[in-house]
Amino acid sequence: MSTTTFERKPPVKLADLSSLTPAERATIDAVLARHQHLPGALLPVLHAIQDALGLVPKDAVPVVARALNLSRAEVHGVVSFYHWYRSEKPGQQVIHLCRAEACQAVGGRALEAHVKTTLGIDFHETTADGRYTLEPAYCLGNCAVGPSLLIDMELKGRVTPARFDRLTGAQS
Repeated sequence: MSTTTFERKPPVKLADLSSLTPAERATIDAVLARHQHLPGALLPVLHAIQDALGLVPKDAVPVVARALNLSRAEVHGVVSFYHWYRSEKPGQQVIHLCRAEACQAVGGRALEAHVKTTLGIDFHETTADGRYTLEPAYCLGNCAVGPSLLIDMELKGRVTPARFDRLTGAQS
């Protein structure tokens, strides 16, 4: 009868499982240091992380949860519930297309169809070349001059398919 000897390995630490780079972790730690003591800190923390990194990395969820004394499920629930937060890297330019009724009434649906066809993507997707990410918006507050969109947080009104092509350099 043979005996097998098992080598004892050190326990796996959460940091060892993370895909966060040291720079991303430092950014998240700095955000937490600034915001974690605020009442209702979760939303300000998530906004600051996304502002700094362009997204809320999935491996930031346990870090934020631990710092704010929340469960991972609570943090993940907020990130996945609000359409504003992203957990995937966005394109070089993020386009938020207004889907509210006022914009739809003045050509928003036709613009939406043109944008999707021209870019070859749907909402919450990024073009294969990584240039554009398309996101829905449910009112940009620019109702008098719709249809409207944001390109990298710059508001544009009276956007026609032709104007969209000029703004983005896209070709349909």
